[in-house]
Amino acid sequence: MNILRTPKAMAAWSRQLHREGVTIGFVPTMGALHDGHRALIRAARLQCDALVVSIFVNPTQFAPTEDLAKYPRPIAKDRALCRAEGVDICFEPGVKAMYPDGFETVVTVPEIAQRWEGEIRPHHFAGVATVVTKLFGIVRPDVAVFGQKDFQQAALVRRVIEDLSLGVKLIVHPTVREPDGLARSSRNVYLSETDRTLAPILYKSLQAGAAAIKDGMTAGRKIQSMMTQVLRRESAAAVDYLAVCDPDTLTPLTSVSDRAVLLGAIRIGNVRLIDNVLVRRPARRGRR
Repeated sequence: MNILRTPKAMAAWSRQLHREGVTIGFVPTMGALHDGHRALIRAARLQCDALVVSIFVNPTQFAPTEDLAKYPRPIAKDRALCRAEGVDICFEPGVKAMYPDGFETVVTVPEIAQRWEGEIRPHHFAGVATVVTKLFGIVRPDVAVFGQKDFQQAALVRRVIEDLSLGVKLIVHPTVREPDGLARSSRNVYLSETDRTLAPILYKSLQAGAAAIKDGMTAGRKIQSMMTQVLRRESAAAVDYLAVCDPDTLTPLTSVSDRAVLLGAIRIGNVRLIDNVLVRRPARRGRR
């Protein structure tokens, strides 16, 4: 495995491989890699000849009050995981390399970015869209793999790819979970022992909503209310949002006629958790 640190070196490597007809896969990360990232890397490996993993803690997607300074950066462990998984290039640019003096461009996707995570974290998705677009321009991947856990992020990236004709095939890999259902996340390390035992309540609430849809419930407000009732069993969980949405546009659904994505975000202690569940309504069931 080679480590590249500058956009110039990364772009030169990609150009050479494309000239040779090699397909390039890409998994962008902020490091602190875990089994969820491992699954993304393995999924990408199946789709390409050469694989790039980027490790870049992107400052533009953090608000001043968020955890940029303390975000975990175990670079030696991250490199070891990448090496063990057969990654060809670990791209580790610095902030100055990605955002040199005079950098002004910002990529925004207003329709998707204004809801849910975007409402709670107003600057987040502009930072995500900008850095992903720049990384795509540097790495020039044929295939990029993102995780379903960050469902809204994946929807935003899909829109950027389509609107800007970037020619990248996007694969969204299912969420990797702990045995008790908690979605794997780099921020889980912040949970205290007590809070860790409480954290699966978010997934349980989303599961309750999915079960209701599969049982024939269609009214968005009723499904949302059912999820809220489950979360109320744990008083330590502060709800940012629970929503029943169209999986393509992320607009709220008043009625589920076919597919839906159930989105949720809560805070337990000082840790913010997000999760989602995709669900399809069974055919020919009565409305409730």
